[in-house]
Amino acid sequence: MPLQRVSQVWRDTARRLRAAGLHFGQGTEDAEQEAAWMLLHCLGWDVPEGFAQWPRLQRRVVPAPARERLAQLLRQRVRTHRPLAYLLGEAWLQGRRFVVDERSIVPRSLIAELLEHGLDPWLAQAPRRIADICTGGGSLAVLAAHRWPQAQVSAADLSAPALELARANVRLHGLQDRVQVSMGDLFEAFDAEARFDLVLCNPPYVNAASMAALPREFRHEPALALAGGSDGMQLVRRLLEQAPRYLAPGGVLVVEIGHERAHFESAFPTLPVVWLPVSAGSDAVFLVEAGALGCPR
Repeated sequence: MPLQRVSQVWRDTARRLRAAGLHFGQGTEDAEQEAAWMLLHCLGWDVPEGFAQWPRLQRRVVPAPARERLAQLLRQRVRTHRPLAYLLGEAWLQGRRFVVDERSIVPRSLIAELLEHGLDPWLAQAPRRIADICTGGGSLAVLAAHRWPQAQVSAADLSAPALELARANVRLHGLQDRVQVSMGDLFEAFDAEARFDLVLCNPPYVNAASMAALPREFRHEPALALAGGSDGMQLVRRLLEQAPRYLAPGGVLVVEIGHERAHFESAFPTLPVVWLPVSAGSDAVFLVEAGALGCPR
């Protein structure tokens, strides 16, 4: 088998991914990113460091065993249309590794981008009580616990299988003493007296028409974590109704709604929210302060 460099194998893999008519957006944005991730995994290289050093690594030679593993992985991806993260059993978000499978959606919340400094202007001080609602596999809860080491994080979901995965990720990151995982419907998972300085929520928000048109890759994910009713706002309505009882004075609620801003503004035409800029634009994540929801001071 002739020697091939990373650059050559990468380009060829990306071409094959595109030719197969696959869809991306579950941890990668396009065929080039996905091919790079596949190749780094098969080479046994650290994924975040590999992406950071990608121009330099492209000159390396790909050993035959890695090329064989890559060919097998590519065949699986093309034949099944399963998201790459499920095939690998892992995903990366903000440089941190998470174990993943079909019990939860692939970690990709845009809220993760905001945790480092994007929420600072709306936080009077570092939050001490944080809730992650619709936590799925627990990625936002874990990232929030890393970002604010003094905080206690409460993570909740209605799906028992997803919570098994969340607990596995909490253990992976050694955060069992600071991240509590509970089963329940929105805030009902928490004690009635709980009050949070920061609430994060990446709820199911895909509207019915979009659900009907989902590509095959996204149909491998649990519908419970995606489907948001006719206008995508079914759960968001209940979330905003319950939030005033659980936000601390000065607290903030941060919610991701993807491409559903028009539906959101139709459902909540007078609610004063702040649209936060993320990589997908300024229409996908909003923040609302406790006072705007009528929370007691």
